[in-house]
Amino acid sequence: MMISGKAKVCGIMAYPVEHSLSPMMHNFYAGQMGIDFAYVPFKVLEQSVGEAVRGAYVLNLAGMNVTVPHKQRVIPYLKELDEAAEAIGAVNTLVRVEGGYKGYNTDAPGLLRTMTEAGMEIEGRDCLLIGAGGAAKAAAFLLGSQGAASVIVLNRNPKRAGKLSEEMNRRFGRAFMTAMALADYGKVPDRPYLAVQTTSVGMDPDTGHAPVEDRGFYRNIPWAMEIIYTPAKTRFMSLVEEAGGRAVNGLDMLLYQGIEAFELWNPGRKVPEAVVSQAREMMRKELEK
Repeated sequence: MMISGKAKVCGIMAYPVEHSLSPMMHNFYAGQMGIDFAYVPFKVLEQSVGEAVRGAYVLNLAGMNVTVPHKQRVIPYLKELDEAAEAIGAVNTLVRVEGGYKGYNTDAPGLLRTMTEAGMEIEGRDCLLIGAGGAAKAAAFLLGSQGAASVIVLNRNPKRAGKLSEEMNRRFGRAFMTAMALADYGKVPDRPYLAVQTTSVGMDPDTGHAPVEDRGFYRNIPWAMEIIYTPAKTRFMSLVEEAGGRAVNGLDMLLYQGIEAFELWNPGRKVPEAVVSQAREMMRKELEK
């Protein structure tokens, strides 16, 4: 599709940026949907984030994606934040508003869309959240906002898990989240759980490990979400499946968080399911290279 002088321009701000799949994906969506749109990569040094945000606004960019290492650093330069971005403390999408940009975090809605597509209901469920880092914070916000009955945060550093639990309990006004050391996984009450695995354990190239190696732990996990997308099946996922549960990897979360951003920049336009399927296959092939 030809780009005109009226094209809506967006991009991604990162350092480094060369590895990003976002330009390929967003330009694919626009081309398939017939939208006059261009998406380009911007390599931005850490000390230049403020200048980059101001420059993007002056240049009339409709929006930006933001990724490592700028997700927190960009916040002081924004006009406003949506609720999820404020709660998670990180921004990955900017949308142009009067006088600047509004910051969003599309990780939580991307995760929700993935879990919904997989038939994993959150409301009223007991949940396990493995990890307490940035990805865990997005997952914790999602579980709280979608009405999880309870969430046990398992983390190697129980103090960090406790801090996350306290923060989310305050935010949602109910004591639904508790912390536990990962080493104490054997003390988790015996009942079915929806588990969300947010650590990097098992990611390429160190694929031979899971956060918990004890097979008995997985008997209580009929549903599991793994945020890692390479390899396609982590040891965590294999252990869940060996115990009779269902596990989904993080490729669709990566896909949907980008689609959520694209749809924020193009209000009223939804990426068709056929295009989503094509994009998923493109991403899979790129990640296998």
